[in-house]
Amino acid sequence: QVQLVESGGGSVQTGESLRLSCAASGYASDNYCLGWFRQAPGKEREGVAIIYSGGGGRTYYGDSVKGRFTISQDNAENTVYLQMNSLKPEDTAMYYCAAGPPFFARCRGIRNDYNYWGQGTQVTVSS
Repeated sequence: QVQLVESGGGSVQTGESLRLSCAASGYASDNYCLGWFRQAPGKEREGVAIIYSGGGGRTYYGDSVKGRFTISQDNAENTVYLQMNSLKPEDTAMYYCAAGPPFFARCRGIRNDYNYWGQGTQVTVSS
């Protein structure tokens, strides 16, 4: 049974930072993609940042967060972290941790690639 436990959401002002974490357990393979999607009210769920557990520094970032968000992992703890800097009101969303198999050793920001999801943690950025 795969479990994804998220923490770290909250409410901040524009320009501030937040750090999300997702602890994964029970995944059958050592090679998988683990990271974050987000969904704002009335919008599609979009890939934010994802990292490949098999190493090599392979990551995916959504265009809107490149240069502001950084994903990292602690393999010993099976945990990924999302450092979110320079937050903007448009970053306001429910953030979901997701896990799934890689696509030819790449992690994509495509929702259907992921079959395990966390409960979500709310991030609210006010102007």
